[in-house]
Amino acid sequence: MDEGRGLRIGVIGGAGWLGGAIATAVLDAGIAAPSDLALSYRRQRPDRFPGAFWTTDNQALADRSDVIVLSVRPADWQPLAVDAKDKLVISVMAGIRLSALCAQHRTHRAVRTLPNAAAEVRKSYTPWIASDGAGADDRRIVRAIFGACGVEDEVRSEAEIDYLTGLTGSGPAFPALLAEAMMADAVAHGLDPEVARRAVNTVLVGAGRLLERRDDCPAETVRTFLDYRGTTAAAIEAMNSAGFGIAVARGLTAAFEKSARMGKTP
Repeated sequence: MDEGRGLRIGVIGGAGWLGGAIATAVLDAGIAAPSDLALSYRRQRPDRFPGAFWTTDNQALADRSDVIVLSVRPADWQPLAVDAKDKLVISVMAGIRLSALCAQHRTHRAVRTLPNAAAEVRKSYTPWIASDGAGADDRRIVRAIFGACGVEDEVRSEAEIDYLTGLTGSGPAFPALLAEAMMADAVAHGLDPEVARRAVNTVLVGAGRLLERRDDCPAETVRTFLDYRGTTAAAIEAMNSAGFGIAVARGLTAAFEKSARMGKTP
């Protein structure tokens, strides 16, 4: 990066929901100015980020950027022939290995990250790992970008990223799955669907905020209700007897195995 100008960030796939959420967080945090932001799109240019550079040419985006964020589906990455010219490349794709990123984009400075949908509301959890060629400045940039999206952690191995693909990369999908089941049961018991929706959503939002504020181990919260021996304890014990924990473990294993398969070269 030249002295005297801001960090120039390019987001390949900036028209998508995750690329757009990252771009918004970067601008709101003052990490880059709109004039230093470049975004690519495939079909129709979005009407957002005034002052930013929009293009359908991903190589042109890379050439004008200091940092290149790859926010595309893993299935769309293989034909993405972009020469990064040894610039910092940050992937938000599940499964794609650091070695593959470095080889395809001609860089020694690559980072795998896994933000989730909550980046839109600055509540993403983003694990990440950098290649050996990434330096201290590169790590500071990664922490700044994904710290602006929520909470970030540098992890120890790509295997940990693959596991976290299911645990945190799925973001609100798992709480939403629980909410769907709770709402369906409420409606089956005669509640008005709008009342059921508000009740369930409020319960989950409140639980998230309580966990965030208290920062307790979830097991402590569960144990508190079990020790009280009331209606919640009865519900927890019935869910556990039905295999709740086993179902969750199977789901996370399936996501981990899918991530590992995605990272294998064809």
